[in-house]
Amino acid sequence: DPSSSSSIQNSVAPELPGFYYDPEKNRYFRLLPGHNNHNPLTKDSIQHKAMECKRLRLLEEEEKQNHKTTRPGLNSSVLLQKRQLGLLSSTSYCRLVHELKVNCMQKRKIEIHSPDSSVAGTNNFKIIVADVACERIFTVHDVEHGGCKYGIINLSGLGKESLTVEMYDNLYFTNRKVLKVSLTHFSKLCLMGIAETPGCASLLPASLFSSTNPGDRPGMLCSFKISTAWSCAWCLNPQADNCFSTGLTRRVLVTNVVTGHRQTFGTSSDVLAQQFATQTPVLYNGCRSGEIFSIDMRQRNRKGHSWKAIRLFHGSAVTSLHVMEAEHYLMAADMAGKIKLWDLRTAKCVKQYNGHHNEYALLPLHVNEEEGLLIAVGQDCYTRIWSLQDAHLLRTIPSPHPPSKDAIPSVVFSSRLGGRRGVPGLLMAVKQDLYHFSYN
Repeated sequence: DPSSSSSIQNSVAPELPGFYYDPEKNRYFRLLPGHNNHNPLTKDSIQHKAMECKRLRLLEEEEKQNHKTTRPGLNSSVLLQKRQLGLLSSTSYCRLVHELKVNCMQKRKIEIHSPDSSVAGTNNFKIIVADVACERIFTVHDVEHGGCKYGIINLSGLGKESLTVEMYDNLYFTNRKVLKVSLTHFSKLCLMGIAETPGCASLLPASLFSSTNPGDRPGMLCSFKISTAWSCAWCLNPQADNCFSTGLTRRVLVTNVVTGHRQTFGTSSDVLAQQFATQTPVLYNGCRSGEIFSIDMRQRNRKGHSWKAIRLFHGSAVTSLHVMEAEHYLMAADMAGKIKLWDLRTAKCVKQYNGHHNEYALLPLHVNEEEGLLIAVGQDCYTRIWSLQDAHLLRTIPSPHPPSKDAIPSVVFSSRLGGRRGVPGLLMAVKQDLYHFSYN
């Protein structure tokens, strides 16, 4: 695991003040003071060089398609034989087949076309999010002069020999940094932006990005000025399907977009991650303090009464939440790189997924229960895929670009990219490029 290279090195060679250890030469070298307070040879530069060498080596192995299965003796013929002998259930067989396919995914660069030739490939990708049917991808791009702009990518061309997609830009852009995107079943988009100026939550219809009749497109549905916003979530439960929530500094704000009514819940820490359950109108919140708590929207917020239904605790700031389909389990990630699966009935951690790397970024989790996979991109720009069943790390994919704060990949995974007859695989957006990791 590239993220554990430094810990492995420290276990082999102890760290000495003023020296660094070169594993190739198997000896220590002195860190000399630089000229004019500048020293090109620092621990950070040495570690960055070692990580870059490992990334290039892994990329070379990717190009050679030299992938080894992470489970000994696992191959398609053995799986089929066990299935025919009745040694594997259909569920276990499908899960292991998905693991094999993930291990054999091959990277191909996608050509991005746009009706405006000056638009395609001119701005860096920041966030990509798929709609419910995985037919389109909503994109957020960094703009050179500051702020962000939005777009829609049509995935209908992914099933062809030449991988091409169509991108349509929105007429609107914001001077704020877009931190979170929440999609609804009704093709509306809830956007959360924060910056030095007061933040806002904007509700946009997907028809803004249509390529037909640009003059007939409706404008922004509504925009709510919200200060110090960190997260947002749209409620898909029928009992509160007109509401969205925003996580603020030391409080949670739930807004009804039809009536404009707002409910405020005070907290002891900043709320960095949120998600609504779908079967019940319950909102889960993850805080900077490491606390995770739930709010039942059917319960009135009364003074002197506790409205926190469930309380869980991480050792570091919670950056992402995902409620599982049965809603008995909750997946959570924090800034210490810990990913845990919590049983909400017993309030206990039942699984932990190791290898994720994070120190300060708000990084999302991607859970695909149908395929039995968990996907997360670390702050080190490596994309890791685990088995949901036993938390086994299946594959580590290096970024095509050198790692940096503004080049952390954003990914989408689905077994039907492009719609019902689409192709399975992983989409990765990094810098100005879009890549498709397709199943064999």
